[in-house]
Amino acid sequence: MHNYNVLESALFFPSPIRFEKLKKQVDGKTILITGASSGIGKELAFLFAQTTAHLILVARRGDLMHAMKTEIEKSSAKVTVFQADLRNDVDLNELLAFLHLLEGGVDIVVSNAGLSINRPIVQSLDRYHDFTRTMALNYFAPVQLLLSLIPLLEQNKGHVVNVSTINALLLPVPYWAAYQASKTAFDTWLRSAEPELRSRNISTTSIYLPLVKTPMIEPTKAYRNSPAMSPVHVAEIIGHSLYSKRQIYKPWWLIFGQWASLIFRAPLAFIVPKLLSKKERARENA
Repeated sequence: MHNYNVLESALFFPSPIRFEKLKKQVDGKTILITGASSGIGKELAFLFAQTTAHLILVARRGDLMHAMKTEIEKSSAKVTVFQADLRNDVDLNELLAFLHLLEGGVDIVVSNAGLSINRPIVQSLDRYHDFTRTMALNYFAPVQLLLSLIPLLEQNKGHVVNVSTINALLLPVPYWAAYQASKTAFDTWLRSAEPELRSRNISTTSIYLPLVKTPMIEPTKAYRNSPAMSPVHVAEIIGHSLYSKRQIYKPWWLIFGQWASLIFRAPLAFIVPKLLSKKERARENA
């Protein structure tokens, strides 16, 4: 269940999924899901439970994934838990070595792991690591993962799904420099590589998401009561893309945001700094 309120129902149209088509598409295949211990990754894993897919779940929290494995394997899917921090070179290389030893290789990669940081630049002056750690997880890790797995995906006529953000297609906004730069970097990389991957019979799908009700938005108080997508809904969108081969998903209203980003780019460049200055003065006087 998505449990949407009226506004969310208007913003996030349902994406009907035909489970029999999904099952036919993924039965017997090996599916790698990063960021699998909660949120979108967790719901996607449970969506595949009643298939015969082999799920490779990757995240830092092994205890949560082992609990998922116990529940999912009560159905027909097989689960392998691989606890790893993809920002760590040792962990990532061990994961790649494991994947290359799999009989039959990998068929589907869902790049879902991500790190979000909301912090003003002036609070980041001595926090260069905010930028290195977001780039490490949101950009360098999925690039290294795919560079290694492209031969396996080509052999299996595989599919790559990138769980991205609408911010990658919009005018950048203050306080999100580290997050937006890293997510946009991988989005651009995958879009650039897509024609080459397609020529090798590897499908790609980019899922551009607004806020999603996952633990990642909890640290930002302003977002806790904002309209947000259900991770179950997102899992269904990903599932649908696997059998429909849809290349791009984005909310119906995003086109208006893209137009606004283009039309109002110059005015916003003048207005936003003034608004931020006013906000900072109010904070200092509080």
